[in-house]
Amino acid sequence: MYILDASAFIHEFHVNEPTATIPGVREELEDEAAYRFDAQEGAGMRIHIPDPETIDRIRRAAREQGDHDELSETDIRLLATAFELDGTIVTDDYAMQNTASALDIPVRAIAQEGIEEERVWVFQCSGCGREFDEDEERCPICGSQLTRKRPQNA
Repeated sequence: MYILDASAFIHEFHVNEPTATIPGVREELEDEAAYRFDAQEGAGMRIHIPDPETIDRIRRAAREQGDHDELSETDIRLLATAFELDGTIVTDDYAMQNTASALDIPVRAIAQEGIEEERVWVFQCSGCGREFDEDEERCPICGSQLTRKRPQNA
């Protein structure tokens, strides 16, 4: 089963296998992409509501990877849907692909090449330069803002 992100409808993704998505994807679409969503729903695409415990599991995994702040609520729910339905997530979103990789959720990119490797991000203080594994709003040492960056060994 393919779990469709908004990019699947924007780029006219077609497959002859079962598909599913969540209501939040429809809210992200306009014009022809919205019509494609409606047409696929009418043709039998499953609309899934993921379980709250699965959503929490996805949030934890995204935090561990350092992708949580890059993911929308819709992204998290799509990943939860793919996890619950044992599906392949169809997306061009790199943060979604990275989190999916950490959860062993298969990914199919559409208009992009997709990620080459899974990354666990680090967070660097813009003031003192210290690096942290966890994302915080401010540096616990000097109070400056933290920014996400690629680990040195990646």
